[in-house]
Amino acid sequence: MKKVVLAYSGGLDTSCIIPWLKDRGYEIIAVIGDVGQGDDFDKVKAKAIKSGAAKAYCLNLQQELIEEYAIPALKAGALYEGKYNLACALSRPLIAYHQVQIARKEKAEGLVHGCTGKGNDQVRFEVTYRLMEPKMEVIAPVRIWEFKSRDEEIDYAKSKGVPVSATKKSPYSIDTNVYGRAIESGLLEDPMVEPPQDVFTMTVNPEKAPNKPGYVEIDFIKGVPVAVDGEKLKPLPLVLKLNEIAGRHGVGRVDMIENRLVGIKSRELYENPAGTVLHLGIREIESLVLDRDSLRFKEILSQKYAELTYNGLWWTPLKAQMDAFFNEYHKNTSGTVRIKLYKGHAMVVGRRSPYSRYSEKMATYGKGDKFDQSLAEGFIKLWTVPFQRHQ
Repeated sequence: MKKVVLAYSGGLDTSCIIPWLKDRGYEIIAVIGDVGQGDDFDKVKAKAIKSGAAKAYCLNLQQELIEEYAIPALKAGALYEGKYNLACALSRPLIAYHQVQIARKEKAEGLVHGCTGKGNDQVRFEVTYRLMEPKMEVIAPVRIWEFKSRDEEIDYAKSKGVPVSATKKSPYSIDTNVYGRAIESGLLEDPMVEPPQDVFTMTVNPEKAPNKPGYVEIDFIKGVPVAVDGEKLKPLPLVLKLNEIAGRHGVGRVDMIENRLVGIKSRELYENPAGTVLHLGIREIESLVLDRDSLRFKEILSQKYAELTYNGLWWTPLKAQMDAFFNEYHKNTSGTVRIKLYKGHAMVVGRRSPYSRYSEKMATYGKGDKFDQSLAEGFIKLWTVPFQRHQ
């Protein structure tokens, strides 16, 4: 039997994949990545074995997701199409990386995922596979098997004695990790339909959020968040704390039409409470300590970094080179940001840094003004020269 390693979630697709591959003569090793879905992973492992897997690994990847993936993306200011903080996209190269490590350990001949042929995740998994182990066979059953609908998959799973929690009435496709949540499908496929409140779990309905504003202070050192309200925290517990604080005020919801890598447009909902306030906060520190050319050049790189991540190119040379740039870029982005949270909105209301370039004496219109206004006339004349016709 040919041994293959499957990225296994325990959802409907991967639950069907195990017996489907086994019927075709494969030995399946399941790899489960705990990125903060909140599942009972003992049950998920048991389900994989019951479905026909020869072995199942469960890896706690939450800390690695935040420290090695989310933090670099935060330092890069990576927001896909200006909105999506890539929480779910970031988890794919992480899971695929560890899947390859297990495949090497098990001396497997192939790598398997349960992604569809319409989505972005197939690219994120397979690019990682091919960059790390180009000679291994890649199998994507959902792209080639005989099932044409979720209903047929449910019937197949039942016929194989595989327990599945999905029902024929289940309306949404949901992906969750410690950094955020993505929701799509069902009635959300109509872009004019307002999302029902029951699709959100990380954020309170802003209409029902506290009537009194909340405030949170975040400390950064070299672009990395290190404390919340004066309490020093490692990145993972810091993210969990901000998820709770910002989520309580309904902060972090995104409803967008995004351009998928395969070319189609997709309506997506995201919940990113911690990511929302962290991106807001680090941008404010940057605005305080960096010169304007650095800030404007970073905007170009931020877009490119977001596209690389979204398009599955995390393990490419350009992404590593950009990380080196952002490490240098952030050598002075240390300080504190105060953010006001109120009914779904987050607004920076205070900021300070020992590296601040802001000078009250230069900015003030009151007493103590040190700006030499007499220089303005000559400056404006020179500024206009390239646009004038000279006789």
